Amino acid sequence: MKIVSVVGARPQFIKASMLSKKLSGKFNEVLVHTGQHYDYGMSQVFFDELELREPDYNLGVGSGSHGWQTGNMLIKIEEVLLKEEPDFLLIYGDTNSTIAGALAAAKLKIPAAHVEAGLRSFTQIPEEINRVVSDHLSTLLFCPTRTALLNLKKEGISNGVHWVGDVMFDSLVYFSAKAGERGFLEKLSLKPKEYILITLHREENTDNSERLQEIVSSLVEIEETIVFPMHPRTLKVLTRMGWKDKIGRNVKIIEPVGYLDMILLEKEAKMILTDSGGVQKEAYMLGIPCVTLREETEWVETVEAGWNMIAGRRGEKIIQAAKNFKPAGERPDIFGKGNAAEKIAEVLWDYSTLIKGNKGS
Repeated sequence: MKIVSVVGARPQFIKASMLSKKLSGKFNEVLVHTGQHYDYGMSQVFFDELELREPDYNLGVGSGSHGWQTGNMLIKIEEVLLKEEPDFLLIYGDTNSTIAGALAAAKLKIPAAHVEAGLRSFTQIPEEINRVVSDHLSTLLFCPTRTALLNLKKEGISNGVHWVGDVMFDSLVYFSAKAGERGFLEKLSLKPKEYILITLHREENTDNSERLQEIVSSLVEIEETIVFPMHPRTLKVLTRMGWKDKIGRNVKIIEPVGYLDMILLEKEAKMILTDSGGVQKEAYMLGIPCVTLREETEWVETVEAGWNMIAGRRGEKIIQAAKNFKPAGERPDIFGKGNAAEKIAEVLWDYSTLIKGNKGS
């Protein structure tokens, strides 16, 4: 049986690295990289570190507006699907690569399997649109949490839905031991639990100059060492605004880092500030207090458990959260047992057997 897997961004490389291991030997997997993330620090480094083989196709789409990027991906993914004639398509998460894959498969009547289905922030941000449309076009939906399962049920989606846990937890368990071997903190002159880590890349933050300026201005008031691996989008906007060199001296700006170095930065931080859904999850999994720089989150369970605080984008609220937030209570086991990839592979195998049986009848 042949699967075409579509990836294009950091979180998808991480998830695919775990699932591809479980698919190997049972399926003929064709790996397609859309090129949504394309420079070394945002793309190739993850292939190098995550034991993920080189893609069979690199579509090289690159950056652009949502419509332009999604449209070009749709055209090029369709070409791959017509050539490869897979039994089904595998998509991950909530990026433009995800929705382009879902649309291409639906138009060609190829069943799609969506890893990380059912997440909802209940706002019309681009990621939410990608999630909802991809879920409603998919045949198999793999939910990382029980809440995701309930979200789909409320939208009338029940067939093909499976609660499997989170593949990123699989990856964290698998790679965490390797993360401390690299001496990365020493290179940055950092000591464990004596710095705050921040990541900032969401369009609703970076593309609003006043909002971005307020967030970065608040960092100096936190009066802690802050490590800032700066996303290319954020760097571009801050440079254009003339603000890159105005960030406080307590903020250590570094280039985007690979997966292993990021895990190390996360697990040794005293706190994490982020607008990333994936980093919110990783903070929870590692037991690190997290402050979310958005007005909502798709990972509501981390907030309900008391380990993630929604601070929004107002400077004063961010400062107070960074200074005063303390997690309350235990961390419930909300992301599974670290065997999500194995569960997904089993469902895919059962489904492929069903397809094969139907074709033979």
